[in-house]
Amino acid sequence: MTGGNESCAAGPTSVSYLTCLTYILEEWTGVEHIGDYLSYAFYVLWLLFPLVVVFVLPGVIVILFYVSILLLHIYKRKNELKEAYSHDFWVGAREMLATLWDGHGRIWHGYELHGVENIPPGPGLVVFYHGATPVDYIYFTARLHIMKKRCCSVVADHFVFRVPGFKILLDVQGVIHGPKEACVSTLKKGHLLAIAPGGLREALFSDEMYTILWSNRKGFAQVAIDAQVPIIPMFTQNVREGFRTLGGIKILRSLYERIRLPIVPLYGGFPVKLRTFIGEPIPYEPNMTAEELAEKTKAAVQALIEKHQKIPGNIFRALMERFQTQKKDD
Repeated sequence: MTGGNESCAAGPTSVSYLTCLTYILEEWTGVEHIGDYLSYAFYVLWLLFPLVVVFVLPGVIVILFYVSILLLHIYKRKNELKEAYSHDFWVGAREMLATLWDGHGRIWHGYELHGVENIPPGPGLVVFYHGATPVDYIYFTARLHIMKKRCCSVVADHFVFRVPGFKILLDVQGVIHGPKEACVSTLKKGHLLAIAPGGLREALFSDEMYTILWSNRKGFAQVAIDAQVPIIPMFTQNVREGFRTLGGIKILRSLYERIRLPIVPLYGGFPVKLRTFIGEPIPYEPNMTAEELAEKTKAAVQALIEKHQKIPGNIFRALMERFQTQKKDD
């Protein structure tokens, strides 16, 4: 064994570095033919690598969330001393986060936003299809802030407010849980507000068929009626190809219905092409009921899906769309 190591150290260049490493490991561990074990281990790693990647990549988004939170804490400490942006303490922070997330969207997804002209200058309720993650909505708000210097609050599920460290991020970005009165108040102040009526159920259990899972929800329509604002439908192409869930497993669906927490495994993070399309606003009509407005909104979002999304969705096709030289028409 020692002779092998000596020849490894003193020989010319006939023995590879990997062979030398094998000799050393055999000497340290006392296990003969360790190279065979290593070869098998490398083979298994190579075989499982794609599977590992698709479950690890979503963690990049989580890391970006916590990077955003860290930047907000640094910003807060720095500007508490300088008393900058006295008219709105978080103006600079929102600019910073918009630049960070828009940069990620441009680089990783070639993100595009179409139909910004359909957003009215005043208040409005943005209603969108919920992908497996809300990353497309984050890109939308970042691009909107950069292009129009406008902020958009959003209604989120209660579990988001329980995630450790997220409070400062939710406060700065105007994320609210509700109730209806808070939503109406936000709109009456002249702000934009976004709601995904499908919520977590749509995020976890819709699939590449892009089925809208709104059940009989009409609360969002009543909010728009009470605030007397238009509804703005929105959909992001390939949002289901970027991230997917294992929501087709029945036991996970049953477990979710029991505990109402996002326990369904998520995978993906693929750099697919993402394009957000904003449809024509549905104007406020005093004689329209919440049921009628909800159905009209659902039909508008469905029309955007049918126009801009090839069904069933395909991850490879969505990846190839990154290389298209011609932009998709609005």
